[in-house]
Amino acid sequence: MPAHSHSHGPTDDAPPTEQVLARRRRATWLMLLVLVPVALATVVGLIALWPSGGETRAGQTAQQYLPSGSTTLADARVVSLQTYDCSTGAVEGQTLTCATAVVEVVEGEGTGEYVSIELSADVVAYGIEEGETIVVARSADTGDGQASYTFNDFARGAPIITLALGFVLVVAAVARLRGIAALVGLAFSFFVLLKFVLPGILGESSPTLVTLVGSSAIMFVVLYLAHGFSARTTTALIGTLFGLTLVAVMGALAVSAAKLTGLSSEETVQLSTFDPTLDFSGLVLAGITVAGLGVLNDVTITQASAIWQLHEVDPTLTWAQLFARGMSVGRDHIASTIYTIVFAYAGAALPLLLLFEIYDRPLWDVVTGTEVGEEVIRTLVGAIALVLAVPVTTAVGAFFAKAAGNRPAPTLLTRFAR
Repeated sequence: MPAHSHSHGPTDDAPPTEQVLARRRRATWLMLLVLVPVALATVVGLIALWPSGGETRAGQTAQQYLPSGSTTLADARVVSLQTYDCSTGAVEGQTLTCATAVVEVVEGEGTGEYVSIELSADVVAYGIEEGETIVVARSADTGDGQASYTFNDFARGAPIITLALGFVLVVAAVARLRGIAALVGLAFSFFVLLKFVLPGILGESSPTLVTLVGSSAIMFVVLYLAHGFSARTTTALIGTLFGLTLVAVMGALAVSAAKLTGLSSEETVQLSTFDPTLDFSGLVLAGITVAGLGVLNDVTITQASAIWQLHEVDPTLTWAQLFARGMSVGRDHIASTIYTIVFAYAGAALPLLLLFEIYDRPLWDVVTGTEVGEEVIRTLVGAIALVLAVPVTTAVGAFFAKAAGNRPAPTLLTRFAR
């Protein structure tokens, strides 16, 4: 009896048979059959919905509230600081310390001017020292020929730039070219959000449609840029697009059934004063879609990679076996990701939850109220889409892996090389 009675698949150096090549071609064409129409629809959507660049209704109203140039921000260096007691009117026993600061404007209009500004107790409490750079607001002349200055914020440019550079260096050192490609994809994502999605939402286009088109464009570029043109990346992309579609459909039904107005925060209330015609329910749905991008991408690429790795290790596995083993990985990922979604919201909403604790409101009233209810529905819709994207991605990956034959799937840029 021979020592080995079966083939080792990927370790076999024999050229693929015509039958294997035919399966590879069929798998590639099936993937293209799914993705090419979606890609074309995304491009058409980008062209048709791209903002004209004109001033939106909300922008015009905002200009009336605060005319352009009436107030500007600039950096200023604290030259001297004189503190004083400002506890008058405070809670009994509480000591408050305010300050008068002389600052030198070091940026923008008024550079070189020395002005005096008042610092409130909370600013002084955070800690402010001579020589520190702060951000001041400069108001236009009020008629006496003098501009007025007020404290606006602390300057955080240096720590943010330092952390950003550290992040880039760490990603480049650990993930190398793939990490750098992911950073380029992240930059593209912000470009689409800032230049297409946000202006489109403020315009007259449907927030849901704008967000879906923008999200689809982001996923096409980000996934292929970070993970390369391969069958496993395409598998993940199909799963991600399925998840996005599911988010849109379920989100629309949930927003309608729960009668979410979208006016649950100070920001949306202010937006409504600038443009009451905005579709705020659609804005909720757009937020659900954008929030699900990163998590969907993470789960689908993990599932696709797991399926193709299993196939390469043991090409004799059937579709059912690939699916079953892939779902074993997927269930673990689902469990950890659900915790991530819920705790991420709880952390972001911690101040709001503390207020509810102080008010001692019943838990059910808190969960179904406007402020928390909107986020609960947003989280549940995203979680359902996330969970269902796992078996879909796993099934698609197993199908394409088996259709590609008994060797690792070729990249989409390879013309079925032998």
